[in-house]
Amino acid sequence: MPDQQLALIIPSKQATFTVASRKIPKPGPGEVLVKLQATALNPFDAKIHRDGTFVDSYPAVLGTDGAGIVEEIGEGVTKFNPGERIFFHGAFDDNDLATFQQYCVVTTDFAAKVPRSLSLDQASTIACGIGTAAIGMYGTMNGIGLIPPWERGGWSKYKGWPILILGGAGSVGNYVIQLAKLSGFSPIITTSSLKHTERLKSLGANHVIDRYLPLPALKQAVMKITGSRIHMMYDCISTAETQEAAWSLLAPGGKLVVTQPSLISKDSHDSRQVVPVDGSPQSDENWETGKRLWAHLERWVEEGHIRPNNVELLSGGLRAIPDALERFNAGKVDGVKMVVRPQET
Repeated sequence: MPDQQLALIIPSKQATFTVASRKIPKPGPGEVLVKLQATALNPFDAKIHRDGTFVDSYPAVLGTDGAGIVEEIGEGVTKFNPGERIFFHGAFDDNDLATFQQYCVVTTDFAAKVPRSLSLDQASTIACGIGTAAIGMYGTMNGIGLIPPWERGGWSKYKGWPILILGGAGSVGNYVIQLAKLSGFSPIITTSSLKHTERLKSLGANHVIDRYLPLPALKQAVMKITGSRIHMMYDCISTAETQEAAWSLLAPGGKLVVTQPSLISKDSHDSRQVVPVDGSPQSDENWETGKRLWAHLERWVEEGHIRPNNVELLSGGLRAIPDALERFNAGKVDGVKMVVRPQET
């Protein structure tokens, strides 16, 4: 194996991306080294580069969604062997764990084997989306603390409870729908461009409402389905407009997850909760939730309970990433997960 690899690097805060040589890291205890075959892109990657936030040390390597082949195993690792295909949740704040490069170190607590039914491209789309969905729903520190489907009594626990998911066609929305189905929520209502209706219903949504409806019409459509306001919501878009819409439909005592900082003004007597989610399992407060999710994820994917995003494969390897991230900034990504193959760089 070579000593050096190619990586997509931000040399300094908000500087132009560049492809450069970087030393291949070594796995430590509880880690494996993976030769990355596919990495998926997230809006958060674009935000970090554009705003210069969340990363304190440069040069920096971004990327959190990956899939590839195990090359080496670290001390104490028994879960994986060299040559196996795995998918995993990386980290954007540790260059060795980031995925916009040809090799990276992987924390085995947040990795699983890729079922034969999936390509590595497909598998690379799962980690960040399902992590954010699961931590927002089941986390006790960065989530609303629902009983997860991997715990005793958690499967179908919320049968008969309606849930509203704003932005179901995005990656996080896809997985909130699927986890809501495992948790038994019914009806599962989501907003989306109506062209995605068939796919979202195949994932578990019962009702798909046009995301472009004005607030009064959205309220009317939801109330027609449920007859009352809703206790559980997940806003996967979290603009000022969507947060306002969700808050207006949230029942007393209800809980709302948002993927961006909360813009809700609530008084101290309001029994409703709004919880911004941090979807990284690598943080101390999310570690246990992430670890338990990943302990079940291989089986759930293999059995079809969890399905990957639709893939848009980009040519050019790592060099395709900067222009692709600009598509997030321009709002030109809809219903797909962009994927690149680092080895093609």
